[in-house]
Amino acid sequence: MSDMTSALRTFQSSALSRHSAEVFAAADAGPVEVTRRDGDSLVLMSSRLAEANDHLLEFAAQLIAATTDDRGTLADRLSERLDWMLALTPEDRDICAAALVRAARASFSTGQSHLALAELASWRSTATALAQGLGNDEVDWLDEPEKVARP
Repeated sequence: MSDMTSALRTFQSSALSRHSAEVFAAADAGPVEVTRRDGDSLVLMSSRLAEANDHLLEFAAQLIAATTDDRGTLADRLSERLDWMLALTPEDRDICAAALVRAARASFSTGQSHLALAELASWRSTATALAQGLGNDEVDWLDEPEKVARP
C-alpha cells in the first residue's frame, strides 16, 4: 500500500487561522497535513473522503475474510458476505469476484478508494437491476440502421 502521507499537502497550524480558505480548498481536493509544534501532526480531509475510506475499509474486511476462507470458490465466499451477488448468474459471480479483487488491489496500492467503491457500486447496481427483472426482455436488433427525426 502506498504511503498516503507522501502525497499530502502540508500546512503549519497557524495557516488555519491566517489562510483558512487556502487550507480548506486544499482539503477539498485531498487530505492535508497540519503540523503542530506542540504535538503530532493532524490530517484534515472532507467528510466525503473520510466516509469513502471507511467504506473501503469495510469492503477490505469482507474481502480479506472471503479470501482467507478455504471453502468453495472466491465467488461463493464473497456471495456469503455480499448477499446481492446472489442475484447474478454463477458465471457473473466469478467475473464480479475477480473484478472486485482487481479494483481493490488498485485502490489499496494507490490510496484511491473510489476505484474499488465504484466497481462495488456498479456490480451491486447490476445485481439489483437483474433482481428487478431488467435485462430479461428479448432484444430485437435491426438489420439496417433507421433514421429518426430530430427531437
